[in-house]
Amino acid sequence: MAGLDRVRMLPFGAMSATSEVPAAFRHAATRPGARRLLGEAVDDIRSRRRLVRYLVQADVRKKGADTFFGNLWWILDPLLQMLVYVVFVGLILDRQTPDYPLFILAAILPWKWFTTSVNDAASAVTSQEKLIKQIQFPKIVLPVAANTAGVVGFAFGLIPLFAIMLLYAHRISPLLVLIPVIAAVQYLFTLGVAFLVSAVNVFFRDLGNVLRHVLRLWFYLSPGLYSLSLLDETAIFQQNPILSFIAHANPMAILFAAYRAVIYGTPDGPPMFPDWGGLLALTVASSILIALTAIFFKRLEPQFAKVL
Repeated sequence: MAGLDRVRMLPFGAMSATSEVPAAFRHAATRPGARRLLGEAVDDIRSRRRLVRYLVQADVRKKGADTFFGNLWWILDPLLQMLVYVVFVGLILDRQTPDYPLFILAAILPWKWFTTSVNDAASAVTSQEKLIKQIQFPKIVLPVAANTAGVVGFAFGLIPLFAIMLLYAHRISPLLVLIPVIAAVQYLFTLGVAFLVSAVNVFFRDLGNVLRHVLRLWFYLSPGLYSLSLLDETAIFQQNPILSFIAHANPMAILFAAYRAVIYGTPDGPPMFPDWGGLLALTVASSILIALTAIFFKRLEPQFAKVL
């Protein structure tokens, strides 16, 4: 988000420093409560919609200009990952799943969106150290912009998905229109995580290194390369109901299953409606996570300029 350095050139950048300072900064004598912090977070995001939009556009342009292929990597990268896993699982492990390229791509695309957004959010605040020290503005817009920019990458990723689906025409169904609904649930969950990691990384700079390993482990523990039904058939999950519950409660497991339901279906059946109960539960949990992490972010926000 290097383009944020030009924020002063925008109409909203012409505001006085006093008008940009959140209420929590202007009245530091009293420690604001959780409800007030949450209200300020909502107001900050709502009143700075133009700033968020500008940050998203700047991030997309920057990523498109950083490499030779630019934004084309949003299409090539998931296809290359799909090829790696198809070779590894299909040829080396010799586990045959009908239409496996489509099966794995339905998980790779949302996972790439999730990891990209989380990693970008982790550095969203720390990467703007100079600007934060020079201008007072609501820092919470930074992880919001990082998370929203990931939506653009996910949209580009749908291009190779629809191309692959042409090879498996029997999987195409009207249920594909439900992809944005599932994506909206994922956006909420990712936003809650983004608030958390962006605030913590200001004080613990090693978080970025730890995140890479945590996310890699998370993917392999989620049904990305396999289905939940395969786990349920194993002896360890049949003997340990708690492990089975944890596996099914994994937010990414719920999302992977939902995407696969409308894109792939089952190995022996056509696409079907996702588990609405699971998506509703994840929506509620994500909303609570957003509220808690937004309060956490706003509580730490006044210290950012001192620590950076």
